[in-house]
Amino acid sequence: MMKRFTECKRGMGIGGWLTNYKRFNVLPDHRKMDITIGDYEHFAEYITERDVAYIASLGMDHIRLGFDQIVLEEYDRPGVYRECTMAHLDAFIGWCQKYDLGVVLNMHKAIGNYCDIEEKKQLLDEPELQERFIALWVELEKRYADIPEVAFELLNEVRRVDPEKWNRLAEATVTALHQINPTRDLIIGSVAWNAASTLKDLRVFDDPHVHYTFHMYAPHEFTHQRGVLQASTLYYNRKMPYPCDDIERYREYHRVVANRENTYAQFTRMDETFIAHEMMPAVEFMRANPGKLLWCGEFGTIRHADIRWREAYMRDVIAFLKAHDIPYCVWNYLSTPNDGNRFSLVDDDTRTILSDEMAKIIRGEG
Repeated sequence: MMKRFTECKRGMGIGGWLTNYKRFNVLPDHRKMDITIGDYEHFAEYITERDVAYIASLGMDHIRLGFDQIVLEEYDRPGVYRECTMAHLDAFIGWCQKYDLGVVLNMHKAIGNYCDIEEKKQLLDEPELQERFIALWVELEKRYADIPEVAFELLNEVRRVDPEKWNRLAEATVTALHQINPTRDLIIGSVAWNAASTLKDLRVFDDPHVHYTFHMYAPHEFTHQRGVLQASTLYYNRKMPYPCDDIERYREYHRVVANRENTYAQFTRMDETFIAHEMMPAVEFMRANPGKLLWCGEFGTIRHADIRWREAYMRDVIAFLKAHDIPYCVWNYLSTPNDGNRFSLVDDDTRTILSDEMAKIIRGEG
């Protein structure tokens, strides 16, 4: 039987299928929101039942599926939804039901909130965009009214904005959805790209079906090393091991590139001590809000980092999460070439996990 979100402990994120369109600045503005025939072909073939079955075989108990608003709704026709892509969601949920996996549907990129690119019209400043945002979630609620196990994660990685603006939109969305279905599990993350440190700024609801999430990518210079979507990692272009005895290389990075040389000053080693420090605000949020469910919805390492470094990092993060009884979802199953920061955990061709040790680690056995 399909699991409800509150029963889930360890999951796998799927990005690159219905999300990350079109994030690249090489496209002119008037083309960034187009969906092409090549995109539709990708949607039809990229993820299949076989992938869902394999994720279940790895010991995962839920999947977080990201989607972009423009993949489900025509950009220049508000309220006009693409039935062909909605049908892919239907099929995916059916596969998860077959393999007893929980489902989190996550709006990964909303019109006006692309976490990688600052848009001219911001979701949190435009009432019309907010109305479209809420309307799409209401449409999905109506579509999946008879599948109560599906959870809705309202928005991925809100940019660094006034948290009250996001709190107001989140509250309006929760109200609209729970007027229709009071028991739909809803998940809300914080601003500043779901940082644990900004969980304290979230509005906490007196509602047992509203849950909370954060992401963990610290230190960014390691997890995104030589990544091409952020200027700092692209510019620095340096391999960075984990753990790292020579913390000075990180301080050098911050002096030269980011001018944040004091970030790691209290650490002599970048290892599980650093990890614990970065995630302690999540523990503090749980202590301040007993009885509320907190979920780490994303963490991972860029694909081209050495597999041994990736394993060590994931092992430390998961050990901390398990120690504090925080359910988690790793990022991610498979990233397309469209995704300039590829975090894949499986091989592109064989679609099998990159190492047996990594399989154990993400199950929480590492």
